[in-house]
Amino acid sequence: MNRTLFFIAMLATAGIAHGHDSTAGDGRGRSIDKVNGGITAQAGQSYGDLSTVNGGIDLERGASAGEVETVNGGIDAGDDVATRSVATVNGGIRFGQRARIDGGVETVNGGIFIDRGGNVRHDVSTVNGAIGLVDTDLGGGIETVNGDVTVGAGSHVQGGIHFEKPRGKWGTRWGKPKPPRVVIGPGAVVEGDLAFEREVTLYVHQSARIGHVSGATARRFETPTAPKD
Repeated sequence: MNRTLFFIAMLATAGIAHGHDSTAGDGRGRSIDKVNGGITAQAGQSYGDLSTVNGGIDLERGASAGEVETVNGGIDAGDDVATRSVATVNGGIRFGQRARIDGGVETVNGGIFIDRGGNVRHDVSTVNGAIGLVDTDLGGGIETVNGDVTVGAGSHVQGGIHFEKPRGKWGTRWGKPKPPRVVIGPGAVVEGDLAFEREVTLYVHQSARIGHVSGATARRFETPTAPKD
């Protein structure tokens, strides 16, 4: 999670002093840089970097952009969207089918979902939120602390799965929370280690292939979906 902490620190200390639009020098189109308000990348259009502090970012079908970043807001992309990297602090990230992300996908408080045909070259990471991949190729790994993880049917994760140990006390008022649920679906492949520094419930389909598991015991299943806890 070091990259996430660096990202937060960078935004907190440097900030975005003035909102502006500018033209990128590499042919990717104009960059948009704001403090307050959302950003919409229009369908089929190419942009440079998209950045805001307070607001969500929407990328319509077929849009392309460089780095896509916000602090307080979600990032929502349609089908056939291409970006360099995607990051937010407080908000979820959702991509439609056939996403192309040259870097990583990162949030702190929010879930991440990438639909069929996605290709992410680096890591997918969050602290508090679920992660879901459907028939998606991930060149890096999955990193998280709290939240369910689903490596859906046909997905391929090259860098393993890592659950960090939660910081602070668990549930001092309401007791120990339910362990996260990790599902490796039919035909999915997870290369590298599956390392769990906290309790999880791990389900692995009989047709899936996974690397070495530490900190959890895999429960095999044969049905199209994993058993209910």
